[in-house]
Amino acid sequence: MALTGVFAALTGGKLRTAVVALAVVAAAVGGAFALGVFGVPSVAAVNNSFGDVTNETTVVETDLVVSNPNPIGVGLDGVTVNYTVSMNDVEMATGGREGVSVASGNSSLAFETELANDAIPPWWTSHVENGERTTVTIDATVASEVLGRSANLTRTREIETDLIGAFTSDETRPVNADAPLVDDPVLYVNETRGRWGTVSDAETPIEMEFDVYNPNLEPYVVSEIGYDVTMNGVQMGSGSTEEAYLVPSYGTETVELTTALRNERLDEWWVTHLDESVRGHQVSDLRIEFYAVIELPSGESVTVPLDSLTYEETIETDIFDEGLDRSDAAATGNSTDSDGSDDEAGDGSTADDGGSDDTNTSDEGTTDSNTSDGGSDDTNTSDGDSGDDDDGLVPLTVNP
Repeated sequence: MALTGVFAALTGGKLRTAVVALAVVAAAVGGAFALGVFGVPSVAAVNNSFGDVTNETTVVETDLVVSNPNPIGVGLDGVTVNYTVSMNDVEMATGGREGVSVASGNSSLAFETELANDAIPPWWTSHVENGERTTVTIDATVASEVLGRSANLTRTREIETDLIGAFTSDETRPVNADAPLVDDPVLYVNETRGRWGTVSDAETPIEMEFDVYNPNLEPYVVSEIGYDVTMNGVQMGSGSTEEAYLVPSYGTETVELTTALRNERLDEWWVTHLDESVRGHQVSDLRIEFYAVIELPSGESVTVPLDSLTYEETIETDIFDEGLDRSDAAATGNSTDSDGSDDEAGDGSTADDGGSDDTNTSDEGTTDSNTSDGGSDDTNTSDGDSGDDDDGLVPLTVNP
């Protein structure tokens, strides 16, 4: 009994010593975090791509790369990761997770969020109102309630397109009536001009002008010019002029026409734009067809398709910089990246109060993919590769 008591006393003392030692270590580690000896994990990159698309929603798949500069993993209940993707301040996708655990070095956290397709018309309206310019912004934050510290990454890119600029042309195009006893061409269109009108929630107007020349001895009346607009075959708008224009003999008259895209159809177009089976992933055909009703000197009216004035643009977008093939690299829309901060690592990442641009990596190349809440849900990268083309943003391409 005496020996047993001695043994129990000894082991009990060792157990208490071990517990105290662990408590001291834990307190030291926590204190090191609190004092800033250890760094708060920072956001190194955000990579996005499109997933499944339906008539109502579009899945945005996000890999958020977190850089943990500490020699040990961090897994505190108070650690949260949040991100937002906006286009001209229109929130397109948002996601996050609480109770995140990250290993030492770089880890990739996978998220899926749903973009409501009804966000497309407000973005489109803002894009046109800004002179076909869009600022795409990705904000990502890692925060610790326990430590009271956070690290942020903000990425922006300025996008500029010119969807209707090619409509402005001084090319002379004939208008043929293809009618008996009529010498063609009955008219010439010597110049066309186009500009965006005042955008509303309901429609996006295009103000168009046609300089029409009459090469005949008799005056001609253009009683109507109509249009039909489609994008990837989706009917976007149709209409016609409401007044007649008299084109004098050997004279010129400017005919004005306002075409309008129905914004309520933009979300339907968006689905075709992402559907690879239609024209290719993120590829669209914009097509505007015209017709004219012309009153001949005989009093007869003929409807003439204005095939030579048909306006077509192929629109390609690579919104999240997925590296899509482009048929005409020279037609890529102008864009500039801006972090709004110093980029010591050269990767565009920014950190706030204790965040680190250090990109520690694992040489083993192992990958963890636990997905439970509060689990690691991480993918460690090897040899310094964080898996990023980390711009994650929007070059738009327009091919005439």
